[in-house]
Amino acid sequence: QVQLVESGGGLVQAGASLRLSCAASGVTLSLYNMGWFRQAPGKEREFVAAISRSGDTTYYADSMKGRFSISRDNAKNTVSLQMYSLEPEDTAVYYCAASNDVVVVRTAQRYYYWGQGTQVTVSS
Repeated sequence: QVQLVESGGGLVQAGASLRLSCAASGVTLSLYNMGWFRQAPGKEREFVAAISRSGDTTYYADSMKGRFSISRDNAKNTVSLQMYSLEPEDTAVYYCAASNDVVVVRTAQRYYYWGQGTQVTVSS
């Protein structure tokens, strides 16, 4: 059974940093491009960042460039999202997901496996 489990969320003040982790079981993450998405209350799920199978290519949503950093450790079967300078607008449930596409994509529908999400709340 494939499971992606996110951790590291929490309640922080604006300007703080958080590091989210995604641990996989039942699947070898090195076979997949990985992405992070988020969904705020009343809003659609949006792309945050993605990383290629080898980790040599990364993509970010424009509003996250320079503040967020995605990485992966294929030996540990994990993917991480380091977030800096958090803003109240970053409050959302954050999900990691795995895509089998040949290229790295930003579209949620192209991601096959999903975690249950971890809540990030940023207070002003």
